[in-house]
This record gives sequence, structure tokens and C-alpha cells, in this order.
Amino acid sequence: MIKESPKDLVPKFFNNTSNSYDRIVNWTTFGKDSFWKHEILEQLSNERTVLDLACGTGILTRQIAEKLPNVEIIGVDITKNYLEKAKEKLNLYQNISFVNQDAEKLNLGKKFDCITASYLPKYCIADVLVKNCLEHLNVGGKIILHDFTYPKNRLIQKMWNFYFKLLFLAGFFIPNWKQVFVDLPILIKTTNWVREYEEIMKNYGLKTYKQDLTWGFSTIIVGTKID
Repeated sequence: MIKESPKDLVPKFFNNTSNSYDRIVNWTTFGKDSFWKHEILEQLSNERTVLDLACGTGILTRQIAEKLPNVEIIGVDITKNYLEKAKEKLNLYQNISFVNQDAEKLNLGKKFDCITASYLPKYCIADVLVKNCLEHLNVGGKIILHDFTYPKNRLIQKMWNFYFKLLFLAGFFIPNWKQVFVDLPILIKTTNWVREYEEIMKNYGLKTYKQDLTWGFSTIIVGTKID
């Protein structure tokens, strides 16, 4: 059972996993991570500046740059070795820069047309993250949050639970990921991030949109700053 706060899990999950992250996230989601990120990209159109929070190794960051080649992009992550991996992978993209900061203490001194965050919401305090995002968001801009969710359908829940039992066994063969496969399903089951962020966004006057993905395995919430 998880005793730490969700944010305390971040160093346990990510300090020694940057080299294998891209392969593991693709493998463990059966390639759905790519589909989910495509759905995030569908929310982008003519933005000129994008802030990618919890950019990790730069998977989404690169996809944003490919869709919007003239956009200025800043990737932010709290884990230094993930940022180093992102810089290494995306060193040819002149419009991308990276900053080592905590999303809950964000202080970049500028505003953006869009702020994206994939797999970040469950680790953060909703009010703190949304408030920091709003301070960095232009009027008319969007906050796009994406993360895992626990399915509501009981049959799908049984499939989900069985799959994570298999991942638990797989963890014995992938030591760096063993703790992730133990604690992540507990975190996903116990978090109410979708409801919390949707409520907070509405409280701050954002126009919200929610999209459940892949039988409820993950969800996207979009909040638009209308004034």
C-alpha cells in the first residue's frame, strides 16, 4: 500500500529509468501511448508557444514540434536525467528548449498559448498545478492534461487488474521498473485526478472538455482560458 504522497513516488519511479522509458511506455500500453498523445495533438491548431510539463524524454515534445514546426516549445521536467535524455534526442530541433523545474513551483516569467502535461496530473495537487498553469497561460489558451484512469466497467476492471498482475511478474525481469509496476496501479486506483482537476478548472472559470480514451484506461481534460 502506498504510504507516501503521489509526488514522493516520482524519484522512485524515474531516477533510473530514463534509458528504457520510451520502450517500456510503448510496450506496457500496447502502443496506445502513441494514440493517446495523438489525441492530445488533435487539440492543437495554430499555437505559437507551447509549454510541455513533465516532458520526460521528450516523446510528446517532439510530436508537438513535428505538428507545429514554427512553434516555440519549452519542455519542463523535475527529473534531470530525463531532461538530459530529451536534450540528446531532440538536439536538432532549434525551437525546443528545456528547463529543470517542479511543475508545482513553476516560474518561467512568460505566458504560453498552450500547456500540455501527459502522465503528470496524478502526482500533483490539482489547485496548485492549475493555478501555476493559469499564471503562464495567455487568454484563449488551453491547458491539456492527460493521465491514466481506472476503468469504470467491471469487466474491463478485471482485465486491467489481471494485466497489472502480469506486469508485477515482469518487474522481476526488469528491476528498474519493478517498483513502478507495484505502486502505479495502486496510485491509479486511488487517485481522483479527473474529478479534482475538472472541478478546479471550472472554479477558475475555464471552459472544460473531457475525453475518455481506450475503454477508460486514460483521460484527457482540456481547460480553455476564456478571459
